[in-house]
Amino acid sequence: MSIRKDNEPKFTFHSPDLESGTELPFIQHGVSAGFPSPALDFMEYKIDLNKVVSQKNPLTTFYIRVAGNSMTNAGIDNGDILVIDRSLEPSDGKIAICLIDGEFTVKRLKFDTDCLYLMPENSSYSPIKVTEENQFVIWAIVTYVIKKM
Repeated sequence: MSIRKDNEPKFTFHSPDLESGTELPFIQHGVSAGFPSPALDFMEYKIDLNKVVSQKNPLTTFYIRVAGNSMTNAGIDNGDILVIDRSLEPSDGKIAICLIDGEFTVKRLKFDTDCLYLMPENSSYSPIKVTEENQFVIWAIVTYVIKKM
């Protein structure tokens, strides 16, 4: 699904292809991010990332590319791909894809006693207070960020 404004694509949603069978080599034991560890029996397994990121809810899991930099301090940068799940319950502190007044945005949820705030993770942006006047839906919760190094 594409959302367009002024003929520019805002977001395009893609479903995981669980039928592709695209398996990649996977070293199950991991790699040390601290001190180097002795070499293990680096047994190679196969992993299908579509199945890993959507294993709980494959029918409600989608991919979406980020456009913008309001979430950089949360490790979400322009061009990153988010894995989102529509079946997960929103809660305070979760990062979500929200539809507000006809436009999609990705922000951290902050529930207050009388309202909801959509919090950016970049000091150049202001929080968005969601009021009764807004048309608003929490569309999905972010579960993974895929980025190019």
